[in-house]
Amino acid sequence: MPTIQIDFEDFQKLLGVKLPKEADELDEILSYVKGAVTLFNGHEVHIEIKDSNRPDLWHVEGLARALRGFLGFEKGLKEYSVSGDSGVRVNVDSKLKNIRPYIACAVIKDVKLNDTVIRQAMHLQDKLDQTYGRRRQRASIGLYNFSLIAPPLHYGIAKPSEVSFVPLGFEEKMSLKEILEKHPKGIEYGDIVRRHEVWPILKDSEEKILSFPPVINSNDLGKITGNVNEVLIEVTGTVHETVLNTLTTVAVSLADRGGKIYSATVQYPHAELKKVVTPELKTQTMPLDVKFVNKVLGFDLKTKETVDLLQKARFGVSKVLEDSVMVEIPCYRIDIMHAVDIVEDIAIAYGYNNIKPRWPQLPTIGAVSSQKHFSDLVREIMIGLEFQETLTFSMSNPETLFSKMNLKAGKVVEISNPKMLTFTCLRNWLLPSLMEFLSHNTHVEYPQKVFEAGYITVFDEKEENKTRDIQKLACAIIHANANFTEIKAILDALLLNLGLKYGIRESKHDSFIDGRNGKIMVENKEVGIIGEIHPKVLEAWKLENPVSVFEINLEEILQ
Repeated sequence: MPTIQIDFEDFQKLLGVKLPKEADELDEILSYVKGAVTLFNGHEVHIEIKDSNRPDLWHVEGLARALRGFLGFEKGLKEYSVSGDSGVRVNVDSKLKNIRPYIACAVIKDVKLNDTVIRQAMHLQDKLDQTYGRRRQRASIGLYNFSLIAPPLHYGIAKPSEVSFVPLGFEEKMSLKEILEKHPKGIEYGDIVRRHEVWPILKDSEEKILSFPPVINSNDLGKITGNVNEVLIEVTGTVHETVLNTLTTVAVSLADRGGKIYSATVQYPHAELKKVVTPELKTQTMPLDVKFVNKVLGFDLKTKETVDLLQKARFGVSKVLEDSVMVEIPCYRIDIMHAVDIVEDIAIAYGYNNIKPRWPQLPTIGAVSSQKHFSDLVREIMIGLEFQETLTFSMSNPETLFSKMNLKAGKVVEISNPKMLTFTCLRNWLLPSLMEFLSHNTHVEYPQKVFEAGYITVFDEKEENKTRDIQKLACAIIHANANFTEIKAILDALLLNLGLKYGIRESKHDSFIDGRNGKIMVENKEVGIIGEIHPKVLEAWKLENPVSVFEINLEEILQ
């Protein structure tokens, strides 16, 4: 969970009220924003925000904005608007498309800066870079003294040794290559660009270098002091939506300091993007049924009460009907994806401590479901057949699911914000997980017999989230003489114990040896695959012994 550091006096000034200096009392106020004090020395307070989906709360301005609503100092939607065109144009080089293609900019004028405000801005920049920006992979932020910059800007490329400038915090010029070798930020973030032959560079019309994204700003233009009252915000990244959202978060935080937001125009060479004006400060609307709110929360709210609670949570209401309202979502609330997200804020505004506890009205008696009973039976049979059960991650990556299994890439459910390159999607079959397990246990004595009864995820348009989990069973045998006959004998024993008759139909599958694999058929329905793993797959997993496997759909068999 993000932990932010704020100046206590500055927090009180933004909030417009004296705050208690006891941590427990302060926690009661911060509970409205899911915050808790972790350190308070009288001047600086560290607050853990127990909501990793709310970047708008990861800075003191956002905390004050939200709490002023919950505490009754302000009501309804806080709107932000663009005061005009800054005159900044950014031309994007087409060669950045596969490196770091997106950029968004804004200029904040008449902003009141001091050491405290600058320090808070740096904290926000770092927090967004590390979390929402995925350690600057998806997005990174640069702040500049706009009065020193001559538009238009050029977001282009440079070879590692052909461009030099003084990086922030240093006094001598360094080439891009030297920055990656000697500068602390270059050492930390250099891997993001090092694999490319050319690297991103941002210049103005006079060839002055603003930054080497996403590594470091220049010391000349990227140094913000209390004398600066016009700030250029620049965000570059690999995900356009993340770049735009990051810019919005930073821009409105400086607007809360009295600044006025001015737009910039980004000219792209891509077919899918041409001209984009940033920032986009549009409010979104979402219908909300009052009956749905009461059903989820167990309340008996009237429409007017619902509107009051929405405004307390800093939402706007553009239209009120008898049993529903049209909710206006602030431009900085990037976490709102479903009506339930709004309902949660209504509950917070109502006050969890005001909800009267009650015993469940419909007591139920727990029982093991038929599916769970069946999967437990399958596990017992496999253990009785001298197999060891494994439990692997349901998250995987295309290389594991396809490349190493000698298959062409297929459609899988991808994770929009993966934290690790090895976990970027949900698996669509189990056998790759067992092959990975075997590859990590080559030091263990053979034969090895392993199985897993786990879930995979497939697309299903009938489901609300367009995906469906299916429980499958996969097993594998590896030793010097592992073959089709041996694994078929295991399948015979399993299905015999389950009282099922089956057949095997010849098939072709690139993960298996031709002529030594087939489809498993039960009552003329395909329920799985069986066979000997192809040598190319064994080589990809660095396995030196043959492997025979099968995978079956437990839900199909249960039916």
